[in-house]
Amino acid sequence: MIVADNETAVDYLYYDPIAKTVAGLIRARSGDPLTIGLHGDWGAGKSSALLMIEAAFAGDKRTLCVRFNGWAFEGYDDAKAVLIETIVSELLAKRTLTTKVKEKAAAVLKNVDWFKVARTAGGAALTLFTGIPAGGLLEGVASAAKQLISNPGEVLTGEMLNRVLDGASAHLKSSSSSGETTPQRMHEFRKDFEELLEAADIDRLVVLIDDLDRCLPATAIATLEAVRLFLFVPRAAFVVAADEGMIEYAVRNHFPDLPASQGSGSYARNYLEKLIQVPFRMPPLGSVETRIFLTLLLALSSGLKEDEFNKVLPIARDALQRPWLDKGFDRAKIATALNPIPPPLEAGIQLAAEITPMLAEGARGNPRQVKRFVNTLTLRLAIADERKFRDEIKETVLAKLMLAERFAPEVFDAIALELDANGHSKTVAALEALASGTPPDTAKSSGKKKPVDTAESLGKDWPNIEWAKRWAGIRFPLAGIDLRPYFFVSRDRRAALASVLAAGPVEEMVERLSASSLGAKSIAVSELSALTSVDAERIFHALAAKVDAADDLSKRPIAADGLAALCNARPELRPPLIALLDRLPAANIGGWVTTGWGSSVTGPQAAAFKGLLEKWRDSGNKALSAVAKMELDTPLKAKH
Repeated sequence: MIVADNETAVDYLYYDPIAKTVAGLIRARSGDPLTIGLHGDWGAGKSSALLMIEAAFAGDKRTLCVRFNGWAFEGYDDAKAVLIETIVSELLAKRTLTTKVKEKAAAVLKNVDWFKVARTAGGAALTLFTGIPAGGLLEGVASAAKQLISNPGEVLTGEMLNRVLDGASAHLKSSSSSGETTPQRMHEFRKDFEELLEAADIDRLVVLIDDLDRCLPATAIATLEAVRLFLFVPRAAFVVAADEGMIEYAVRNHFPDLPASQGSGSYARNYLEKLIQVPFRMPPLGSVETRIFLTLLLALSSGLKEDEFNKVLPIARDALQRPWLDKGFDRAKIATALNPIPPPLEAGIQLAAEITPMLAEGARGNPRQVKRFVNTLTLRLAIADERKFRDEIKETVLAKLMLAERFAPEVFDAIALELDANGHSKTVAALEALASGTPPDTAKSSGKKKPVDTAESLGKDWPNIEWAKRWAGIRFPLAGIDLRPYFFVSRDRRAALASVLAAGPVEEMVERLSASSLGAKSIAVSELSALTSVDAERIFHALAAKVDAADDLSKRPIAADGLAALCNARPELRPPLIALLDRLPAANIGGWVTTGWGSSVTGPQAAAFKGLLEKWRDSGNKALSAVAKMELDTPLKAKH
């Protein structure tokens, strides 16, 4: 099961105290304007915390919570107006619509219309930050509005048109004749909004603003300017969830011409600090918190039942109250609620215990990165299941390789490059032996066996060796395991893997063997026989990767003819060819797989190939089954 990568009210990480603290602060200052910042990187849990804050007010009829996602309205309208309209519409939807409430709501929206018409019709940068517009601007806006009213369909449509027709032009005209300034308009807006809250009979308005750091700089600044409107409105509280760095970037982008003496970085921080009265920073996960979170996610993704999860979640929360003690989330405690411990949870406990240190380091305490790791692991296991080789994949081995893929891709690619014909890595075996303290090679010294320093055998150029040594210490051994299925299922890196495998002096030969069927067959056996064993293996793996990467296996991949030519000339590569054919998904391959292999499937390989034909004959693939049956009924000939 894929764990949804979005906000959730289920408290995996014990963020509930943060939410209750924020809610308590809002209640304690119910009569004052208040702006609170929930800061943290993307994926730190800010959106989930907002959901928990909203849940904290769920039973409070005197408090109205409004959620606003700035990213959802990106590019649709003036962000300031959309935020204000969202607040008003939510208030009207959730409160009794008395005549007074309707009148005050109309007054608030009338001010909103003034800003929208000024922005749309006047074509001027009239923002809440700039204050009084330049001379003659207001008259130009009023004139433009009159033209729009005489022929409104050319510019305004829908709801905005209705509001303009309902009196925005007259409003602009009166403002122009009276000399009313933008600051006066701000004051009137705040007064109207305060009276609207009074008429709606609520003690507190709580606006939860999310995903502001995903918006373009102009939208982010416009939304923040809208929040500034409410800084002096009693009973209005705003909780802004955003990454400080992204907001500072938006401020610098909005004010690019700041004097160098002020420093754009410090100005951006000051802007945010003046807007946010109380900052909260979402704490990154520590190692213990990551382990508990990872265990829960792994168990869920592996099929832990909902009632079982609900029993173990309180145990996790208790342990998260004091994570520095690292107590309370172990088998003994879990067994008090679930005995026996369900297999999905037991597997999650074991896997999390081993990979948490390096995952916590690589993810830097970010919950979303942990969740994405688990979802990728789950997806790849599902792919292996659909391709009918799930029994060849161990979850623990896949997770260990994924750590290298995600946090040290150079290590991952180096392992792929040096796999032998059986999918084994000598370097990984040496690393794991070194980490366990029992190197496989020994030498005699003074009559005693002395371990050889296997680090010397790794070579000075092997990438990120110190990270690789620590990674090898994870107690899920890869030595002696055929790693080819694991690299195959890592489909998002497969194209890069094929190029890595083919890099170097053998690249030209790989291209010749996979460019066309005729080209592959024209390469002389003597030329292929002259290859070194290492180069021959690298060419084999590169061609095998191309076969694996074929989108349509019902047709013979060109690289298959290259493999046939190579294996005809190199007898040592015939057993791995049989292994490659064996792992191809029988449900998807065409009849081509039964022929065209020449001497690679005769002699010592004849029995193994006959076993494959019997397997394909008994598969559910009717076309393949028919061809395989014909081949079994006919003695093996040179056509193979």
